[in-house]
Amino acid sequence: MNSLQGKCILVTRPAAQAGELVRMIAAEGGRALRFPLLEIGPADDPEPLQQAIARLADYAMAIFISPNAVAFSLPQILAAGHWPDTLQAAAIGQGSAAQLAIHGIGPVIAPADRFDSEALLELTAFQADAVAGKTVLILRGNGGRELLAETLRERGAQVDAVTCYHRSLPVDAAPILSLLRNKQIDALTISSSEGLRNLLALLDTDGCQQLRRLPLFVPHQRIAEVAAELGLQRIVLTAPADAGIIESLCTYNWLHHE
Repeated sequence: MNSLQGKCILVTRPAAQAGELVRMIAAEGGRALRFPLLEIGPADDPEPLQQAIARLADYAMAIFISPNAVAFSLPQILAAGHWPDTLQAAAIGQGSAAQLAIHGIGPVIAPADRFDSEALLELTAFQADAVAGKTVLILRGNGGRELLAETLRERGAQVDAVTCYHRSLPVDAAPILSLLRNKQIDALTISSSEGLRNLLALLDTDGCQQLRRLPLFVPHQRIAEVAAELGLQRIVLTAPADAGIIESLCTYNWLHHE
């Protein structure tokens, strides 16, 4: 029998990023239920990105916060001309670095283990003696954390943080509420703190209570900490990326926790 036979796993990533995890869950006999907690689209105002592209050669480094940042900025960058030889690319995670490599952008500076702003800021290339006096472009979504930009400014860099895509809440949680009430969801995966907050905001009191009892699989310590603060009771911190999540799902002691 496959490891996830008979289990329904709620996958909450944006639609464009969920496919591989859904496939892996199905390969283990599970049912992956897609419910993106962030809907992704172009930035409301395209002008800041166009202005940054126009002066791209003035930057020493461009940091892509997520694969969405790559998807919503790089095609426009390349359409306007080639990637400057003097521009160092950096990314929060290996997924973003891989997307950049597909387009011939590299080498890319990225953390090897943890995939968050804190991990990026620990790298040698982002210490004060390396960034002081340099101009840095951060490509991100709306409402993102300010930690990266603020820390780089404190270390002496000149930072432009540009919104290149827009994130918004889903509007209807009725299908998830119904499944929770009928105890048809066995676990969920969360890839962002914002997504988890969105989900709880969409649910009524009973739905939140049902959700808090489910195993929650998260790939980042920061998300685990937020989940604990929000009252989630069965938090599983996985290794990074899809491989880490699927490994934890497959080795979870379902019988012990039923």
